[in-house]
Formats: sequence, structure tokens, C-alpha cells
Amino acid sequence: MTLRFRHIRDYAVRAVLVLCTVCLVAPLLVIIGYVLVNGISALTPAFFTEELGSPARAMQGRPTGLFHSIVGTVVIDLLALSFAAPVGMGAGIMLSEYSENPLNGPIRILTGTLNGMPAILMGLLAFSLVVRPTGRFSAVAGSVALAFVMVPIIARSVESVLRTTPWSLREVGLALGLPRWRVIVSTVLPAARSGILTGVLIAFARAAGEAAPLLFTSFGQNYLNLDIRRPMDTLPQRLYSLAISPYQEWHAMGWAAAIVLLLFVMACFLAARALSRAHGGRDA
Repeated sequence: MTLRFRHIRDYAVRAVLVLCTVCLVAPLLVIIGYVLVNGISALTPAFFTEELGSPARAMQGRPTGLFHSIVGTVVIDLLALSFAAPVGMGAGIMLSEYSENPLNGPIRILTGTLNGMPAILMGLLAFSLVVRPTGRFSAVAGSVALAFVMVPIIARSVESVLRTTPWSLREVGLALGLPRWRVIVSTVLPAARSGILTGVLIAFARAAGEAAPLLFTSFGQNYLNLDIRRPMDTLPQRLYSLAISPYQEWHAMGWAAAIVLLLFVMACFLAARALSRAHGGRDA
């Protein structure tokens, strides 16, 4: 095999890799571009400061927006994360660090079932657990539904990250006489911090775009509400309702809601990356 033939083969492989990358990225860019073209006109100051209100408000030419949906998205998603993160991390730690525990079998079955379950069924589950006993739709019910979406993703991610952490870190702590739980908290988890944060981010991004579970739980409304015991609006749910509405102005607002939701997820990702790098720099 001559050197020239090796160069040709190298260039061919690079060309194939570039082509595969373009085929992967191009649809995403097309989708983002289509959303921007259709929704950028609705991103006015009123969009971020006004409530949607009734259809008559839009027909009369009065300014409308999705301020209440943006606030509701932040509240419900963060509340869901506060529910899901401890449970998911605890399950991941149990699966990775206490593999001999008899509870691991049921935990693995439950996380696998939840991970493969359609999101709308998680909404029905939260409806049965929260909405029916309390007799009302609420932001808490929506957060529980989204927490069901997050938990299996966080658990599997934490388990995978912890399994890749060198076992020597555990041996050092155990050799010093530290209890097992203290070794995990003080040594293993800090070493796997970036990977755990990435897993939490993936779970948060997955849940942030879910609309189906919220139809049965938080229900939504056209006005601002900060009481988590009452119905609360979110961007994914509002995007769905605007898309099927008969008003052209609301269609444009739906596309704008998709833009804001996309930016919301990207901002969370960048914040998590910045936090991860900051911790890495201090550890170094």
C-alpha cells in the first residue's frame, strides 16, 4: 500500500464523515430556521410583558403576550427538577454503588418502564395521584408529571457516570476508615460532578418540551398565576393550544413560543456548562 493511496483513503473517510455530519445537522438547521422565520415577527416587547387573555383581546388589536406562560414554565420545570433530582440521583447511586442490594432489581425495572413509557401516560399517572385526590388541576400536578419524565433519565445517567469513575477513589476513602456513604458523598460524587450535571441537563431539557403530560395536570390558563395549587400555563402546552386555534395572530405567537422555548433550553445548557467548568477550574 503506497503512501498516496493512504492519503486518498484518509481524504475519502474524512469526506464521508463530513457528509454524515451535514446530513445530521442540516435537518436541525432547517427546523430552527423555519421556526425563526415564522415566529420572529411575534417577538415584540408585549410578548414578554403581556398576558394572552381572551380571544376578544387579540381581535380588538390590544397587545397580547405569553408572559404568564414563560413564568409558568420556569416555576413548573424547576419544581419538577426539585422533585426528580434527589430521587433520580438516589436511584442512580443505589444502582451503581450498592449493586448487591436486593432493591436494585425493582428499581431497574421501574426506571426502564418509566423511560419507555409515553409521556402522556405519565400525565395520566400524575392525574391519578394528584389531580383526582385534590380535586383540581395545579402546577404541582404538572411538576409531578414532568418529574416522572426526569427521574429515569437522571437515574440512568448517574449510574453510567458513577460506573466510569475510577474504583481507586473509593478504595482510598475506604482505606482511611471512612464509611461507605461518606466516600460516595465526599469523593465519588464530586469526581463525577460534570457527568451528573450533564445527565440532569438532558432530563431537564427532555421534560421542558413536554406538553402532553401537562394537559391532564397543570391544564393551563390565559392569565398569570403564581399559586402552585391552581392551574398554571407553560410554553409547550400553550404552543399546542395556539397551533390548533383558529386565529392567525395566535399561530404566529405559537411559533414565537417555540423560539423562546428553544432559547430557554439553550440557556439552561450554557449555564450548566459554565457551572461545570467553574467547578472544574476550582478543583484543578
